Amino acid sequence: MLLLLRSSVRYSVAVFNAQTICKNEVISRIISPSLRKMTHYQTEERGRPNSTDYRIYFKTSDGKYISPFHDIPLYVTDEQENEIPSKKLKTDDQLLFNMVVEVPRWSNAKMEIATKEDLNPIKQDVKKGKLRYVANVFPHRGYIWNYGALPQTWEDPNHTDKDTKCGGDNDPIDVCDIGSKVCSRGEVIQVKVLGVLAMIDEGETDWKIIAINAEDPDAPELNSISDVRKKKPGHLEATVDWFKKYKVPDGKPENKFAFNGQFKDKDFAVQVIRSTHDHWRALVQKQAEAGEINCLNASVCDSAFKCSQEEASAIVQSAPSCGEALSVSAEVDKWHFL
Repeated sequence: MLLLLRSSVRYSVAVFNAQTICKNEVISRIISPSLRKMTHYQTEERGRPNSTDYRIYFKTSDGKYISPFHDIPLYVTDEQENEIPSKKLKTDDQLLFNMVVEVPRWSNAKMEIATKEDLNPIKQDVKKGKLRYVANVFPHRGYIWNYGALPQTWEDPNHTDKDTKCGGDNDPIDVCDIGSKVCSRGEVIQVKVLGVLAMIDEGETDWKIIAINAEDPDAPELNSISDVRKKKPGHLEATVDWFKKYKVPDGKPENKFAFNGQFKDKDFAVQVIRSTHDHWRALVQKQAEAGEINCLNASVCDSAFKCSQEEASAIVQSAPSCGEALSVSAEVDKWHFL
């Protein structure tokens, strides 16, 4: 399998927050024909990195602007269909999912799909006018996995989960890629789902899917949560510890978990994903209350929110042009001992 990263992919910049001039970044991935046809996603940066106006927009291989939330398929299939998995993929063992990487491993900037903005670019979260960074809670340096989301999923805040007894957090479902490669912001990777952790964040269900990049050398040997315990001892415990404590330096209490903090298996995780996919479908078909969620998209079948490429291009072009990255406070590198 071949991975092509074209045009100035900024690994070290993403990880160490060094100053740089932002450039267009093209991510192309060629996968075995038995998995899917060649698929390209490009990213276009706007604004200044480390600023509130920084955005990463997504495009197809032929330059058409899309939403990473709504237009990138959830399921990896031969035909890259935009609604449901191919009939060829009938069992959970065969399923692969597309993951949009928002935060590279070891970095601190809290990047996320902007669910309330047109075309849902990736941006850095802001609270009280300040950019958000996760603290380094010893011994964890930034995010300890590649962190991101599954497209075409939505944790409906108006749906009370039967197990957690809480509503959803109003975002796409989160994913932790435990593979060895450090990915880049905006990269779209194929992942195998291994299990799920149910975090309760301020009274909301915030599922954390545990997955591995399908191209990772360890992927063939990792097919379940029990495999992770055997092959990567300590990783699951570190994951619970990270999610439990990462908000404490901000003065918040430790997060809680359903199921006594135990991970549920792959089959359970896939069912959670399918449920959030159904909620997303209802969202884009106006069968669910969207609130402030922006459903503008370029390609979703039966969606009332489709836009033309002229409209999409105008949205991107109205964003600030790329500029020099701003400096990052030394406070971001501070260690917290709890």
